[in-house]
Amino acid sequence: MVDDLSKHHGPLTTLFNTGHSEQYRLVDDQLEFFHTNGYLAGIRLLNDEQIETLRAAFNDLMDPAHPGHNLYYEFHVNESTDPMSTLFHALGAWRIAEGFHDLLWHPAFLMPAAQLLGGAVRFWHDQLFCKPAHQGGVVAWHQDYSYWTRTRPMALLSCWIGLDDSTSENGCVHYVPGSHKWDLLPITGLAKDMRAIESVLSEEQKSRFRPVPIELKQGECSFHHPLMIHGSYQNRSNRPRRGAVINVFRDGVCSASNDPLLAGVPSIPAGEKIDGQFFPLLF
Repeated sequence: MVDDLSKHHGPLTTLFNTGHSEQYRLVDDQLEFFHTNGYLAGIRLLNDEQIETLRAAFNDLMDPAHPGHNLYYEFHVNESTDPMSTLFHALGAWRIAEGFHDLLWHPAFLMPAAQLLGGAVRFWHDQLFCKPAHQGGVVAWHQDYSYWTRTRPMALLSCWIGLDDSTSENGCVHYVPGSHKWDLLPITGLAKDMRAIESVLSEEQKSRFRPVPIELKQGECSFHHPLMIHGSYQNRSNRPRRGAVINVFRDGVCSASNDPLLAGVPSIPAGEKIDGQFFPLLF
């Protein structure tokens, strides 16, 4: 058993003491690009020391026998439905490893997040993804908010952080520019057929479905809107593709469900503001 780091609402180490938040402020052109296209990519977030620290923790956290395993909200050694491929996916690393805990308070993340959300930043949940070399599985096309309708209003943001170089060859994320302006679509599966989403698209949407690969150097990140359609193809390269995701919402978002918002977390009645131990105010 390990200490549940969700009890600590602030950094536990000096790993991310890398300057004042103002130096990470986005410029107007970047904000305009995000609001027009639904994403912003190529933002440098991590230095070499931070990358190596998070990689080492990531490798430990993939072990189902890790002493903090019980603190995950979800843990999938392989979420792929294809027996010939592997997609590791877990939620809750911030409760277990100091590096992923303190990453939430990194000023290089928080300043852009506050600008893109348009207000104070509160934590929703984190994710780890790994597509191993040669057999990494797909993440099928989806909108994040399809899985988050237990929150209202829709004022959320995701930050995808590369711990390895992320390329078309090893299964980088692809975005469909402008799709954040489409309506919420039905869920068609997260780790199944890449073409499944076609069944819920209109003919006009199909004509505008032109994904772009978001290739990132290790330590770079992309931000995306909760309605952005995104997915990623298989990794058949000889390199792994590891990524961490921080999901946040604007302070004041409320629960839209009487059920627990995350597995193992006390419920927040529908209509009440989301806050407390598991949803700290970050910025």
